[in-house]
Amino acid sequence: MEERKFTYIIVGGGLAGASAVSGIREVDPKGSILLNGGEKHLPYDRPPLSKKLWFGKKKLGEIFIHPQDFYDENGVALELGTAVTAIDANLKKIVTEKGWSMGYDKLLLATGSRPKILGISGASLEGTCYFRTLDDYLKIKGHAAEGKTALVIGGGFIGSELAAALAINKLDVTMLFPGPDLCHRIFPDYLARALSRKYEGKGVRILSREKPAAIARRDGGFLTITDSGKRIESSIVVMGIGVSPEVKLARSAGIETGNGIPVNEFLRTSHPDIYAAGDNALFPCAALGQTIRLEHWDNALNQGKWAGRNMAGANEPYSYLPYFFSDLFEFGYEAVGEVDSSLETFADWQKENDTGVVYYLRAGKVRGAMMCNVWNQVALARKLIQKGEEQANLRGAII
Repeated sequence: MEERKFTYIIVGGGLAGASAVSGIREVDPKGSILLNGGEKHLPYDRPPLSKKLWFGKKKLGEIFIHPQDFYDENGVALELGTAVTAIDANLKKIVTEKGWSMGYDKLLLATGSRPKILGISGASLEGTCYFRTLDDYLKIKGHAAEGKTALVIGGGFIGSELAAALAINKLDVTMLFPGPDLCHRIFPDYLARALSRKYEGKGVRILSREKPAAIARRDGGFLTITDSGKRIESSIVVMGIGVSPEVKLARSAGIETGNGIPVNEFLRTSHPDIYAAGDNALFPCAALGQTIRLEHWDNALNQGKWAGRNMAGANEPYSYLPYFFSDLFEFGYEAVGEVDSSLETFADWQKENDTGVVYYLRAGKVRGAMMCNVWNQVALARKLIQKGEEQANLRGAII
């Protein structure tokens, strides 16, 4: 088969990849574009998979970032359901699992991240699910009937969102995780404890400070045994234990990798014609003065577009400070900056552990903010972070 050549190839069919198309077209209306994705679906938003789709606030057809017409009108060739297996950075070409070879002038790695896999017996039994994709949602949703039992392994973002979604859909839910409380890596200990109590009040059984030791089939469902010997029977086992950046392709192409793919302020990798954006990009954050990697929707949306513009010659530093959000029963939040429970914190509550702002500080200066059931204040929080506002001035600064 004759090798095809494109001005731009985007490897990764998620939000960052789809956003890059828009970025490219803002600068270059004519250059040829190939968008490759390992999933068979058009690029879609992931947050609804563990949020609005479960609550009836969004329909399945509404999660797709663009309809097919968008790609047709922008002259984008789609290669979906086919993974890229190799990149030759010297010859500037990619090879897919079908053996097709395609050349490029500029390449974007928007390969995202992959779920971490438990290293225990039965960790990959058929029917268990490492929740990440639209197909995962469809699989779990198809089994999530009222009255069934579900075990959610993991107490971070995805685990907490899935447990709430399943409980709202009237399943009997157990959560199993090694930490002391839910989301303990981002919430201060008092807020993490309050959230755990809220979940228990909703009927979710919480087994904290526990790890799964083995998973086996049992009577058409699953039996999970913990490291302390507890036995949990369930119809469904869902894992939400975190992700790792997808760097295999970059490494095989001789591009520098680490905890992600290091990029400069223009989102360019160690190879001048290859860029990275989204979950896999380790980028310099000017607002925080440090290099970070973010696995959030807002970062993929904006970083993907920025990378596309820069591939097309805009040469603009990525200066944006992304935010993230979650919905956990009636407790929702938006957060921005460095949000880490190991930092100093200062809470400005209207209603304790429910409505207010939690600030994260270093040396008495704000580095991050979490707005709990407080909305549309991310821009103001960004200004406080960029200013390095002192704790003494934070009460009433946002609410």
